[in-house]
Amino acid sequence: MKTLYHGSNVAITQIDLSKCTPYKDFGQAFYLTEDLEQAERLAEARVDIFGGEPILNKFSFDETTLNDGTLRFKSFNAYNEDWADFIYLHRDETIVPPYMHNFDVVYGPIANDRVGLQIRNYRLGNIDKQEFLRRLRYMKGITFQYAFCTPLAINQLRVL
Repeated sequence: MKTLYHGSNVAITQIDLSKCTPYKDFGQAFYLTEDLEQAERLAEARVDIFGGEPILNKFSFDETTLNDGTLRFKSFNAYNEDWADFIYLHRDETIVPPYMHNFDVVYGPIANDRVGLQIRNYRLGNIDKQEFLRRLRYMKGITFQYAFCTPLAINQLRVL
């Protein structure tokens, strides 16, 4: 069993995908990380925006379900062009309704905080794909995230 974290300003005991924001790195999903410090930074960021107190939500997850056929799983183990293309499709707010893939869980690097600007630059032809990829890299070093995208995936999580 793997422990995953979700930093917030609210305690989460029931996950509702309809409350998750579209146009995120891997689409509308519930995002978690193995990186405790990353989750703590995200909780602080939520507090800065919305107030309240930082809360570290913890979940257990049986990662064998990623490879045993239980879940449709997509993994990006590094920053690469496929990852950048995937980010572009899901973060480009000119695509209405938002693009959504058919995976239950997606794993991969977090994009930087200025994705919208980079997508606009790429769409307008101001930067090429290699520069787009370079600018998408998270400024604080590579950190990975899990996106739980479907009710089937959400049902694999257990609140700790």
